[in-house]
Amino acid sequence: MKSMCWAALAVFLLVGPCGAILSAEETTAVTSEPQVNQINSGDVAWMLTSSALVLMMTAPGLAMFYGGLVRKKNILSIMMQCITLMGLMSVIWAVYGYSLCFGDSVGGLGLIGDFKYAMLNGVSPYWDAALEKGVHPAYGTTGIPRSIHMIFQMMFFIITPALICGAFAERMKFSSMVLFSVLWGTFVYCPVAHWVWSDFGWCSEFNPKAVYKAYDFAGGTVVHITSGVSALVCAVLLGKRLGFGHEPMPPHNLTYTYIGAAMLWVGWFGFNAGSAGAADLRAANAFVTTHMSAAAGTIAWAVMEWLMRGKPSILGACSGAVAGLVCVTPASGSATPLSGVILGLCAGVVCFYACTTLKNNFKYDDSLDAFGVHGIGGMLGALLTGVFATRAVIPGTKDPCGLLEGNANQVISQAVGAGAAILLAVVGTVIILKIVDALLGLRVNQAGELQGLDINQHGEEGYIFL
Repeated sequence: MKSMCWAALAVFLLVGPCGAILSAEETTAVTSEPQVNQINSGDVAWMLTSSALVLMMTAPGLAMFYGGLVRKKNILSIMMQCITLMGLMSVIWAVYGYSLCFGDSVGGLGLIGDFKYAMLNGVSPYWDAALEKGVHPAYGTTGIPRSIHMIFQMMFFIITPALICGAFAERMKFSSMVLFSVLWGTFVYCPVAHWVWSDFGWCSEFNPKAVYKAYDFAGGTVVHITSGVSALVCAVLLGKRLGFGHEPMPPHNLTYTYIGAAMLWVGWFGFNAGSAGAADLRAANAFVTTHMSAAAGTIAWAVMEWLMRGKPSILGACSGAVAGLVCVTPASGSATPLSGVILGLCAGVVCFYACTTLKNNFKYDDSLDAFGVHGIGGMLGALLTGVFATRAVIPGTKDPCGLLEGNANQVISQAVGAGAAILLAVVGTVIILKIVDALLGLRVNQAGELQGLDINQHGEEGYIFL
């Protein structure tokens, strides 16, 4: 026994000091880069995963969803547009887009960011010193570096102009699409994102000086209203496809559309729950609320088809799911899962009428219903967010948040934010289209449209039958 005690004492004397020295060295290493110890590995893992999920929404998700809806002679053009935007918009975001959205407000007006982060200046893997002064309400904790915030938001910048492609599918020149997307991302998306999501935006919930604080947790206004309204403008100004209204133009492969819709549904968890900026309770609520709205939207659209046409369709079910996802996007961080069900049901019914009755009455050729689903669904979601927002979900507030809690002003704030985005989207898109038309022309010629954009614009065929 005595020998065992002496042995234990020897081990303590030898190992103890070494352990103390090692601990001190670790402390020195951490404090030499003082922000590293603020990083939360769980938050980092979730945000990296969410970024990948949102990227998947563009390709293969949106590419498959849209690709199945066009005629077979145009499927590669849709896929080419999606993958090109993944590359093009990523580079623009790094060069100046992120800075315009999240830099300091120029002139303090809350309209557009400066070039503080241009060329990713100050965007490093370590926590940015600019955020040391306080916790950003949008991201919950100081657990992620600015570089991850930058890459996560980049994925939104990619998919938003890709959504617009659904409106001018099968008839816009590829070169014109490229130029349009660059200009639109710069002069429409970036300002609206700064208004709504930056600390300095004039209608941002994170700006204590803002008169109208619009809730837009994951992009109902920034992504869906801007893209949907711009899509309608594109459809009207480009004109109808050859033969539209006179010959059938059914989707060529609804199997692709179904696969794409399923990928969008899964990817949307990163889109919405990732917008919490952390693996926290608000992310969990957004995840559940998102799923419930998509489920309700699927049912609502299918039931509407069943009642109106006698048969539910796979296209209707897929469209309903996307409509529910669009509608819940701004509300996912402020509404409960039960409210998500109501949002999805409303979206399924309203967007069904927008894509059928409204479209048929006004006779515009929104090829893949980008306006009917994203524009109308985004507007509906923005307004209903003001109804269902609750302090039970929004952290750090004890005041009434939405109409159901007695705050009718929130609906007004939501309408003001959405209205401003609509105005900029309409005016900006008209001007940009006129510029692109003057420089490159918007549409392929008649022969090219009849031939199909796959061969005419890219020299390839999606299907070769022997």
